[in-house]
Amino acid sequence: MSILHNNRAFRMEFKEKLSTYVAEIEQAFETLLPPESARPVRIHQAMRYSLFAEGKRIRPALVLAACERFDNPRNALPAAVAVECLHTYTLIHDDLPAVDDSPLRRGRPTCHIQFDEATAILAGDALLTYAFQLLSRHYAGSSDKGIELIQVLSEASSSEHLIGGQMEDILGEQRVLEQDELNFIHINKTSALIEASLEMGAIIGGATPEQTSSIISYGRCIGLGFQIVDDILDATSDTQTLGKSVGADEASNKSTYVALHGLEKSRQYATELATKAYQICDGLDMPFLKDLAIYLNRRTN
Repeated sequence: MSILHNNRAFRMEFKEKLSTYVAEIEQAFETLLPPESARPVRIHQAMRYSLFAEGKRIRPALVLAACERFDNPRNALPAAVAVECLHTYTLIHDDLPAVDDSPLRRGRPTCHIQFDEATAILAGDALLTYAFQLLSRHYAGSSDKGIELIQVLSEASSSEHLIGGQMEDILGEQRVLEQDELNFIHINKTSALIEASLEMGAIIGGATPEQTSSIISYGRCIGLGFQIVDDILDATSDTQTLGKSVGADEASNKSTYVALHGLEKSRQYATELATKAYQICDGLDMPFLKDLAIYLNRRTN
């Protein structure tokens, strides 16, 4: 049965657990990031300004959820913060005038608007670098795990995946893309980091190869679904609800799932992906990730 027509409310446990993860992650920002007072003050202000902007924290929550499923006592918070640092760097750079030229992100001025373009570029660079500093510092005591984590995150954010997806997205502006081109962009620009977040949590938690493979498959489904819902929201929502400028895809003539297939088919495909993700969780005994698949499919921002 399609989860879109499953009318049960989100379990209270899911909402509470997500809130707990977010609180843990944001507290870890305070303890793991350089303070604003560290010299040079301006770069650390800009890094923290963008990182502390209110967000869903889905990617770092996935690190914690995947690790927790396997009851390993290792601390996954440094890895979760590393993922969010890297994700925030991509947002800062996506918003720059040379890329999307966005004035708003997460309901407030983007980094280059709040500071300046040069500071925003350096803040993004610093957050990218800091992600790997965190992994090398906090998992050095378990060198094999540390190397695995660095490998997974660096592969996901490479020119063949996250950056490659962004590059093809830029190259695809002002022309109609084929479906396989659009899939390449979204699998790499959006889904790769979501998959990596889950894989990193599974590595820290000590999952078996089979369990890790299943959790990565779940990540592919919610990653693609996440981007399709983003396309839908850009076409149907408003700036106040979304917390960022809307209509940018249409204004720049970008190819999106909505542009290629229309709203109805896009919603249908997003729900099919969420349903598949939900079903994968049956074999993993992960009720939080089940509910997350529904939550992401129904989100409004």
